[in-house]
Amino acid sequence: MSAAADSIPALLADAGWFSDCTATPIGGTGNNAVFRIEHAGCRYVLKRYFHHPGDPRDRFATERAFCTFLWDAGVRSTPEPLRWDAERRLGLFECVAGTRPERATPELVEAALRFFAEANAHRNSAAARALPQASEACFSVSEHLDRVARRVDRLRQIAPDSDIAARAAAFVADELTPAWQSVLDRAQRVVATTEQDRPLDPADRCLSPSDFGFHNALATPDGAVRFVDFEYAGWDDPAKLVCDFFCQPAVPVGEEFLNAFVRGLGEFDTPGLRQRVSTLLPVYRIKWCCIMLNEFLPTDHRRRAFSDPAHDVVVRRRAQLDKAVRALRSIDS
Repeated sequence: MSAAADSIPALLADAGWFSDCTATPIGGTGNNAVFRIEHAGCRYVLKRYFHHPGDPRDRFATERAFCTFLWDAGVRSTPEPLRWDAERRLGLFECVAGTRPERATPELVEAALRFFAEANAHRNSAAARALPQASEACFSVSEHLDRVARRVDRLRQIAPDSDIAARAAAFVADELTPAWQSVLDRAQRVVATTEQDRPLDPADRCLSPSDFGFHNALATPDGAVRFVDFEYAGWDDPAKLVCDFFCQPAVPVGEEFLNAFVRGLGEFDTPGLRQRVSTLLPVYRIKWCCIMLNEFLPTDHRRRAFSDPAHDVVVRRRAQLDKAVRALRSIDS
């Protein structure tokens, strides 16, 4: 079934949720289709989760588990999850009146740290232990390096079957791959002279929202901040959370916040964490360049089309390639 808005009321009726409603696309995460639902004078947000044999992630199950854990633990920094339908991969949430922040501020960074602390205050519970590992979780520096190496390798398979795809393939071959090799060599030299590659003890692992940043936040009129989108969440290395937080490009967080952010992680702020963050930040800058180029990979392109059937492929690809070029050239190598 198409993810178009006109199919959603019938889908919700079939699920037994609403007999009569309207659905309006409100812009997705790039991964799932998201709609504002109006029924009987009330508003909700509906997510319809992408699923494809070429993408092994179960976004629906991951978000349901993490949101349920948070709300059962009394964490209220997220929209309330209201209903789930596993057969149709639907999640219904309260509709939060808020806007995505345009830039990072000290107050927003403090809000992010409070949310992290609230979630991890319950990490020793049976419910927390039942949560899965985060998507692409890494528990040694070698695992971090291997994950990013695989992303670069995937991009080497871009078929130059259009002008924009040929440009992307040339960028990967001529700029991204050499830059990655330089970053990788430097990280491997550091690892060879330290003990950073020891597997991370379970006690040092955190519950990570994953893909954590202000691109997945809503600032509300009353000054609160609510965080959304936990389809990659689970147990992970806190160094990965830090690196993703400071590398995601949609709402950049300047490195002037880095020391305060790491201090704000409380018991996770250890010399080992700081060493891994220092080693891995350049690695994750390459990772995010790769993420920007996902549009050129078949499964990722299908996911974008599911999220927004009206998007212009060429325009989107051109924009993402331009972002990747700028991001790579800004890395201090």
